[in-house]
Amino acid sequence: MILIVGGAGYIGSTVNKELSKKDYKTVVFDNLSTGKKELVKWGEFFEGDLGKIDDIRAVFKKYPIEAVLHFAAFKAVGESVTDPQKYYKNNVANTLNLFEVMKENDVKKFIFSSSAATFGEPKYIPIDEKHPQNPINPYGETKLIVEHILRDYSNAYGLKYVSLRY
Repeated sequence: MILIVGGAGYIGSTVNKELSKKDYKTVVFDNLSTGKKELVKWGEFFEGDLGKIDDIRAVFKKYPIEAVLHFAAFKAVGESVTDPQKYYKNNVANTLNLFEVMKENDVKKFIFSSSAATFGEPKYIPIDEKHPQNPINPYGETKLIVEHILRDYSNAYGLKYVSLRY
């Protein structure tokens, strides 16, 4: 079963729809702070919050999770500048909670919804994988920090991951 964190948002629900067309079994994990339950039309739904590690453990206990797709994050660039604590706590610390439970359950497949904001001001266009990453706001910085954590978890624990930078 695939866990879609933030699956009641636009991108997460669209991915859930496409996975269901391919007959994948999914469970959406969302606190509905910005997502909408009516967008969860496929698979199972589990209301929970990444800030509450017991919620994460509960979804892993209830379902046989094999892979995680992570779309849950605050994303307003301007707000990240005026309230960076909110972004570091939600986008980084809460993601570490998810990684902790994945590690406890030996789940090693992960797709991360990152952002082109990790690149900062483009040095050249089109931006490719070799472009320097130099975020210019806390939102982009939180995404880059998680990418660095993913690299370290891959090296230390064998996590297989992909970061999508749209």
